[in-house]
Amino acid sequence: MDSRADYRELVASRPELFSNPPGAAFEILLDEDEIKQAETVMETTLADAGGSPEWARVGVAFRDQYVMIVRDAVRYVDGSLGTYIRMVDLYPGVVGVAILPICRDEVLLIRHFRHATRTWHLEIPRGFGMSADSAVSARNELREELGGEAVDLESLGDMYPDAGASRSRVALFLARLETYGAPEAREGITEIRSIPVADFERMIADGVLDDAFALAVYARAKARGLL
Repeated sequence: MDSRADYRELVASRPELFSNPPGAAFEILLDEDEIKQAETVMETTLADAGGSPEWARVGVAFRDQYVMIVRDAVRYVDGSLGTYIRMVDLYPGVVGVAILPICRDEVLLIRHFRHATRTWHLEIPRGFGMSADSAVSARNELREELGGEAVDLESLGDMYPDAGASRSRVALFLARLETYGAPEAREGITEIRSIPVADFERMIADGVLDDAFALAVYARAKARGLL
């Protein structure tokens, strides 16, 4: 992989990723001389800390079928130069989805094993999203993770799960189901729990529920008087 060539191709094909709105705290530098100056500054900083000079290289740092990570040269508000790393969405127009499922006035939570944390979490259904129509993606996730069909699906708007590292958005939904079945085995879901709303809110208050997507979609639904 030619990191810089891939980066230049990305700049050309998706210029919106490299915009500098007025007052931006981190100005992306695309002039090659300025990029090299920023790399030199970072090489010195990294050397003092025992880091690798490769960590200063501007370009596409990593890419696979799920994630792209780029390292930009930036000018900070005080005029100093450096580099800043971020994740880039691979499929413009396709957003992730997170769904709060309600069945017979109870919240459905899934016990899900997560590779990153190496443990189980109680979560709501969510996924990368495979359609430009977020509602289609949401219904697909409900089938895969709950074995159920939404009889009513209400959009609660979008959110940025981690604006400090990624521009990826997630569409939030409240889904009402009449029945549910079993998740697909390969999803890593071991159990579906039906929780009364009052108990669900108590789990939030007590810190038992640590799924950020569940907290976000609950806040939207509660604020709109849907729970």
